[in-house]
Amino acid sequence: MTVADSLPVLLLGLLIGFVFGFLLQKGQVTRYPVILGQFLLTDFTVLKVMLTAVLVGGIGVYTLHAFGTVSLHVKPAQIAAVALGGAVFGVGMTVLGYCPGTGVAAAAEGRLDALIGVAGMLCGALVFAGQFASLQAGLLTWLDLGPVTLPQVTRLPAWLIFSALGLAAVALFRKLEAWEQARDSRLLLRK
Repeated sequence: MTVADSLPVLLLGLLIGFVFGFLLQKGQVTRYPVILGQFLLTDFTVLKVMLTAVLVGGIGVYTLHAFGTVSLHVKPAQIAAVALGGAVFGVGMTVLGYCPGTGVAAAAEGRLDALIGVAGMLCGALVFAGQFASLQAGLLTWLDLGPVTLPQVTRLPAWLIFSALGLAAVALFRKLEAWEQARDSRLLLRK
């Protein structure tokens, strides 16, 4: 495939990235107080936005796959590596106040803290890339389940898993809304 052949795909990816960043900004998950509120369990905007994105993205990918318009390229389920990466990600997000997506979106808004954070993410990616060969021989082999999907592991159809996740998300969102309204009512009564 030549660069000219892949140009429409690259442009589509760029457009989708801009739309995703725009939606992150509109959802206000590029704001430090919103992300801090998630960690303090006082604002669940980040959870709602990300869970919705995961569900919509997953349903979209599996629907396109069912129609044969895309193929799945499943990464191996490397449990130890994912756990360590998740811990590093969590510490970085807690210290910086942004995840990679919201960090880039906030940097695009011109926020200095996010620009510094994105530079740190790029440095971390370079260090990881430089150490990848040694990690591949060690850490990445621990608890490696291979390229499996949740439908393969559970032997349940993807539509059933996404239906259950969608219903659970709706129930969780309703519960969170009720909790937030009750909390806000208590705060108003104290004033």
